[in-house]
Amino acid sequence: MIQTDTITLRELTIRYSPVVDVSGQPVVIGQTLKAPVEAATTLAALLQDEASEVFGILCLSTKRQVIAYHEVSRGTLDSTTVHPREVFKAALLSNSSGIILAHNHPSGNPTPSPDDYQLNRRLVDAGTLLGVDVLDHIIIGAGRWFSFRDAGQLSG
Repeated sequence: MIQTDTITLRELTIRYSPVVDVSGQPVVIGQTLKAPVEAATTLAALLQDEASEVFGILCLSTKRQVIAYHEVSRGTLDSTTVHPREVFKAALLSNSSGIILAHNHPSGNPTPSPDDYQLNRRLVDAGTLLGVDVLDHIIIGAGRWFSFRDAGQLSG
């Protein structure tokens, strides 16, 4: 008697649904983001009222149009765990040319911590390796924001 093992393959499928505002309209899909202030305004609408730290990315086309927003992780009052594989998985699966990294500081102060600078460097390096440009990393606070691009912290 010959025994055969059955192997079951599963197909990975990703389904996105647009983040909508109170009127039911998509918040950012299709919007073109060319300057940090445009990205910060969009991201503030998504992140400023969060009670815990949230890290997300905006996935962009070659023309810098928003393809998707993806929440990478949700943490505690003052931290969240972010792994490059989780950041770039969404970017690669959505065929993004570039991404804008974003997270909030529930304290309201958008000044980057030493850990923020270290994570930014790690993600910029990973993006360079994978061919996905990290166009900015924005920290959202209470009515204020910080752009790593404006601070000159994105070069590889």
